[in-house]
Amino acid sequence: MTDRAASFTETHDSAGRREIRLAGRWTLRALGDDVAAWRQRLETDGKYADARWNCQDIEALDSVGALLLWRAWGQRLPDGLSARPEHLRIFERIAASGAAERADLREFPPRSPLEGVIVLGYGVLAAMRHVRDFVALLGQLLLDLLHLARHPGDTPWREISANLYKSGVRALPVTALVGFLIGVVLSYLSSLQLRQFGADVYIVNILGLGIIRELGPVLVAVLVAGRSGSAMTAQLGVMRVTEEIDALATFGVSRNLRLVLPKVVALGVAMPFIVLWTTAIALLGGMVSAQLQLDIGYGFFLETLPKAVPVANLWIGLGKGIVFGIAIALIACHFGLRVQPNTESLSYNTTASVVSAITMVILIDAVFAIATRSIGLPR
Repeated sequence: MTDRAASFTETHDSAGRREIRLAGRWTLRALGDDVAAWRQRLETDGKYADARWNCQDIEALDSVGALLLWRAWGQRLPDGLSARPEHLRIFERIAASGAAERADLREFPPRSPLEGVIVLGYGVLAAMRHVRDFVALLGQLLLDLLHLARHPGDTPWREISANLYKSGVRALPVTALVGFLIGVVLSYLSSLQLRQFGADVYIVNILGLGIIRELGPVLVAVLVAGRSGSAMTAQLGVMRVTEEIDALATFGVSRNLRLVLPKVVALGVAMPFIVLWTTAIALLGGMVSAQLQLDIGYGFFLETLPKAVPVANLWIGLGKGIVFGIAIALIACHFGLRVQPNTESLSYNTTASVVSAITMVILIDAVFAIATRSIGLPR
């Protein structure tokens, strides 16, 4: 095989020993589309242990050409190699950096038969570390509450107020919009089925029980987890990256008292009010849709709602809001404090925070459903 840019010549000396002479330009631009062909030929001839390689006539050599030869030689310099000093330094750098193993030409090592067990073990250990850190965070939070009970003057009112505004007040517009649209959609779909059986009046029962007891709190929790939870994780993560949390520790300021506790208290206080606000707006949207679809008046809807949905359902929904808010804030702070000083860790922990918070909300809602299965249901 010969090429105008790169050449390969095979000869034998007087003793019958094989000699391979390379010449020309062994670069990516010169080899072009013939890289695969050259690799096959070089690997075939590189298997001869007694071959002598003469590379003195190579005019130019880059990493691609060097890797082709390195692979052909079995990732080592052959005995009796004749090459220019500058080209030998390229091979020495490849050997030192292990570039051949990381290049696209590498061969992957065989998988271990216990790889599944190893992956499972790593997952279990990671989960145990998460549980340990979360329990430590929760314990420190309880200690901070005991400290504030003994020293009320240390209460971070300014931080709590700021988090109430950011997590509560600024969340009202988006929760109202989503709640209204969910109420309209739920009422519209329910009316299509109820009209077939002449049970139009039961739209009040469906909307009232579904929104007040279940859909309202869960919907708000999902929105807050994606909005406020991710913001809390990102804020703490950035403070970790910029070493602001370490600076607080240097000044003797408790990070839990100034950063974690205000977020947990603020979200725990704000969530029931957001749930009440979103539930009212969702019922308004359902009431408007019921009037348009089933001609059910607003007065009849408002008069029937307290009879169809006992007030215990409202307390259950508000109780869920408190628990959801505390859980979302704790999870957000947990992942925010785990961020390492790099941007990849920040993005990973922010995503993990939102996913974990939403998953925990669904689990807590399932526990509430089981614990309150005989409370607030009309007989």
